[in-house]
Amino acid sequence: MSSANRSARPLSPHLQVYRPQLTSMLSITHRGTGIALSVGIVYLVAWLCAASSSSETYAMFAWFNTSVIGRIFLFGWTWSLFFHLCNGIRHLFWDAGYGFELKTAYNSGWAVVGGSAVATVGAWLLAYAVR
Repeated sequence: MSSANRSARPLSPHLQVYRPQLTSMLSITHRGTGIALSVGIVYLVAWLCAASSSSETYAMFAWFNTSVIGRIFLFGWTWSLFFHLCNGIRHLFWDAGYGFELKTAYNSGWAVVGGSAVATVGAWLLAYAVR
């Protein structure tokens, strides 16, 4: 095979032929939620610093948190927290040697998706009920 022909071949597995699976999507999402939680914790620290500094600074954070963009950000951060938690528990079971069968891996994956959605909506409903 010539070197020109070999360099034109795609790497394996190539994205054009690889079909994403639930487990791979959950793995990628787990990494993304970890990054989102890191960004969110910086925002939380800034929020606490604003609360301890002045009422004007805190009012700016409170305004942003109640805006549409702020609520979307906080909702996404809440979902990231619950997704990362649920998927982390799933990984603990894997570390113990349970749940590697294909059907169990898919069932636990869908449980992570559903559980994180239910927990997020439940937390927001609870937060609004307490108001």
